[in-house]
Amino acid sequence: MISRLCILLFLALGLQSTVSSQRFALVDVNKVLDNMDDYKKAQDELDRVAAGWKQEISIEYDKIKAMYNKYQAEQVLLTEEQRKQKEEEITNKEKEVRKLQKDRFGEEGELFRRRQDLVRPIQDRVYAAIQEFASGSGLEAMFDTSGSAGIIYYSKDLDKTEAIIKKLKSK
Repeated sequence: MISRLCILLFLALGLQSTVSSQRFALVDVNKVLDNMDDYKKAQDELDRVAAGWKQEISIEYDKIKAMYNKYQAEQVLLTEEQRKQKEEEITNKEKEVRKLQKDRFGEEGELFRRRQDLVRPIQDRVYAAIQEFASGSGLEAMFDTSGSAGIIYYSKDLDKTEAIIKKLKSK
């Protein structure tokens, strides 16, 4: 019994010294990015392009609605074959617009590729600055607080966001 207690005490003390020797800090990557003019310009460009594409797609959906309304008005005058043809035209136009929407806004769409082209280099610079700061400060880990629901509390002394912003602005 005493030997178990001694082992537990030894493990607890050993674990405590291991935890206290680890050095880490926190950074809000979103705040860092929001303080970068390059990032703001890239976001503005992406927003502008996306707005244009949304308007283009909205116009196409309005055309489909007009086609459908015209079909509804003429439906009683059309033969069965003509009705099927008109319905097929409307369906094909809907498929075409959905494909355009997917090509522009889908997972691998044009907006995604543009975001990769414009934002990825900026993010890479931020991550490089964070890594340089961490290694220069003797830190073993840096955690991002911007989207992490796992961090419930932290001391503001651990937040190195401003130091990272300063480092990026000095380059």
